Amino acid sequence: MASSALPPLLPKVDAILVLDGDGNRLAGKYYGDFMKTPSPADGGADAAADNAAAAQSVEQLRNSFERQLQSKIGGTSARPDAAEVVTVLGKTAVFCGGSPMGQGGSGDVRVVHIGPAGESELVLAHLVEGMYEALSHLMGGSTDRAMVLDNLELVFLLIDEHCDGGIILETDGQKLAGSVLLRDEHENTMGQGMEGHGGGGMHGQPPMQSSGGMSMGMGMGGDMTIGQALMQARNQIMANLNQT
Repeated sequence: MASSALPPLLPKVDAILVLDGDGNRLAGKYYGDFMKTPSPADGGADAAADNAAAAQSVEQLRNSFERQLQSKIGGTSARPDAAEVVTVLGKTAVFCGGSPMGQGGSGDVRVVHIGPAGESELVLAHLVEGMYEALSHLMGGSTDRAMVLDNLELVFLLIDEHCDGGIILETDGQKLAGSVLLRDEHENTMGQGMEGHGGGGMHGQPPMQSSGGMSMGMGMGGDMTIGQALMQARNQIMANLNQT
């Protein structure tokens, strides 16, 4: 029987989480059936109530899992290039970041990848290290809780560029950061174009403020608008990435 070439195996994860020092989820996504309860039957007078109860049940299930995860990783920090590995409910959890004991939620965030049974720890470590590197680039070298909260839209864009439906798309930190900035710039440009058609002339905030919290050491003096300042910040980051 003739042998057929198998396609290369793509790394897969069950969840990607960005947690603060207290284990609170700042951003993240669960994939597939991991941490999900059976969906209620459609139709019926109580369908809306059943759907709301099911959604609440799923969130409670995930919160419980994250509390157990925090009990394993709380107070532990992992270098960006040396991910740590723990096991939670039979799942392999690999993370980078975090702060030593005592700093609580105000310290650096942790990027966590939850892998399915059988996934290599080395592969998961490579994935999480790449995403953490990209996050650090996007946050201007700082991964503390306040910076991440100020730039949550960039964080969610990063997760989407990194993973789709649990399948890993890109692992290189610099490429990930560049893709996120280009996508965010495109969406901001589209939003500003729509605002211009509305004839608004207002000097308020732009439609999208995903990079509003980025601390690039820039002044906004003169006639520079917020949108122009953000564009200059993105160009500076892109230039830094191209030089490395």
